Amino acid sequence: MKRTRIREALNAAAGMERILVQGWVRTKRDAKDFSFLEINDGSCLKNIQVIVAASIPAYESLKTVTTGAAVEVEGALAESPGSGQQWELKASTLRLLGAADAASYPLQKKRHSDEFLRTIAHLRPRTNKYGALFRIRSESSFAVHQFFRDRGFYYLHTPIITGSDCEGAGELFRVTTLPLIPSAGAPRESLYEADFFGKEANLTVSGQLEAELFACALGSVYTFGPTFRAENSNTPRHAAEFWMIEPEVAFADLQDNMDLGEDLVQNLTAHVMDHCQSDLELFARFVDKDLMANLELIAGESYARLPYAEAVAILKASGKAFEFPVEFGTDLQTEHERFLCEAHFRKPVIVYNYPKEIKPFYMRLNDDDQTVAAMDLLVPRVGELIGGSQREERLDVLERRITAGGLHKEDYWWYLDIRRFGTVPHSGFGLGFERFLMMVTGVTNIRDVIPFPRTPKHLEF
Repeated sequence: MKRTRIREALNAAAGMERILVQGWVRTKRDAKDFSFLEINDGSCLKNIQVIVAASIPAYESLKTVTTGAAVEVEGALAESPGSGQQWELKASTLRLLGAADAASYPLQKKRHSDEFLRTIAHLRPRTNKYGALFRIRSESSFAVHQFFRDRGFYYLHTPIITGSDCEGAGELFRVTTLPLIPSAGAPRESLYEADFFGKEANLTVSGQLEAELFACALGSVYTFGPTFRAENSNTPRHAAEFWMIEPEVAFADLQDNMDLGEDLVQNLTAHVMDHCQSDLELFARFVDKDLMANLELIAGESYARLPYAEAVAILKASGKAFEFPVEFGTDLQTEHERFLCEAHFRKPVIVYNYPKEIKPFYMRLNDDDQTVAAMDLLVPRVGELIGGSQREERLDVLERRITAGGLHKEDYWWYLDIRRFGTVPHSGFGLGFERFLMMVTGVTNIRDVIPFPRTPKHLEF
């Protein structure tokens, strides 16, 4: 008999004559002549209640069925007299697929702290909270691809291993087959000659540069994949491995870029609200009481837009004692970003035209020679969700910016070629997927929205 997912069984319009479900036991309760099992197979938040009568074959085997055990149950759906679900399953057969050691199984029927669950990341998807969260992550991933497909974008797979540093910050993980300790006295310039690629190689921090090349051939492309940053930071907002959504569009300026970013965030948020209602309700009840009102605002209201200089003026005039003082020329910190969203505008905010000194070389220099056509999209409770810009399409200006940033033009010969051969205005941005998930669930630590977090001194699983 074909397996029926519990989600399908609970949503059945009428009772099915016979069904077969497989899943893990959440709870077990014994009565005189029968037992109650609560089973979940990960397809939805709710469990299905199974009634196992003492008359069925192998009823004695129930003694070995404990919390966490995997079972297979065949039976008929019947109307449930209890509240909270329409159907329950009356078992005709029950088979133990995999026993669970009752003495050491760590997920008992109680609330566990997030800190504890991070130590058992291989089991935490079985909890209500993390099962819901990773279903939301899956549905959000689908929504990303649907959004760009509906708008004529092409999905691009950019390299994981790269020879360039897109951000210019030097926070790169090195990829090498060389010994950890090089030969004594070996000159640095010859250090990589014997390596696999014959030059220094790193894990990518962004697929942007490669996406630009394809945008200038296919028009509109996007990447969606893992990126890596060797930033020794243990904050709730940073991880060494994270996923980025990076669209790149030819013949597009900064205004077009801001429009696309706002459209993407609104669309993804609305999609999750429409398709993950029961899972979102868990976070609205137990994580953030204001979650749904916040999501309705993000999905439904137009966003505030203002230049960086104006944002700095608002922050300085606020009278608020920030931990990090703000002055023109300093980058905005999370506390500044959240103040703009949560206290001043009370909605998402797009800040644009940042000082050139605090932004990477590839952002288009404005006519004032002081700022670049950069934009950050800020959302309540998270701060920066999107960072992007119109790219510098002028060859001479880009060469000057690369040199001023201490980089070497020869390392970017292919990037400069796009400016030599049919250059066009183009723009793009990066949206941190984990930060989007934090926004949409109210979860405050990035370690809890990615299946197996990679952070300093932590490489389990």
